[in-house]
Amino acid sequence: MNQQPQNSPKRSRTTARVAAVQALFQCEQGGENAETVIKQFTRHRLDGENNDAFEEGQIPYADLRLFSEVVRGVTLAQDAIDAELTSTLPDTWPLERLDPVLRALLRAGAFELGNDVAPGIVINEYLDIAHGFFFGDEPRMVNGILDALARKKTSAT
Repeated sequence: MNQQPQNSPKRSRTTARVAAVQALFQCEQGGENAETVIKQFTRHRLDGENNDAFEEGQIPYADLRLFSEVVRGVTLAQDAIDAELTSTLPDTWPLERLDPVLRALLRAGAFELGNDVAPGIVINEYLDIAHGFFFGDEPRMVNGILDALARKKTSAT
């Protein structure tokens, strides 16, 4: 990931996006609702105290507003987001076949593409996050899928 000071606004948004991917993964795998997971993350991982390093599960300097917005937004619009992703994936790769972390990452990126954030920023952020989780072709897949979704959204407006 880019080397920004840990408490910079850009870094806090990047950290919030990483935490959102982890929270969405937890929602799916644990069957927990978004509000429960947001509270758990806020209380135990994003508390802001002594969070100057990724130690003992702590996630430093996250933008809590963005984190909550992404987690809530994805869970509320998940059916529509999944339909968008499914229409972009090859027929041989249904959404359910993807790694759960990859699904969470794509859902978060797809959600943010629908907001007032420049598509290039969203794609680059989630591409960087993908490189943190995956070492194979998954980052290229993230780039291609989010780029295709961004083009669809741009042509629709």
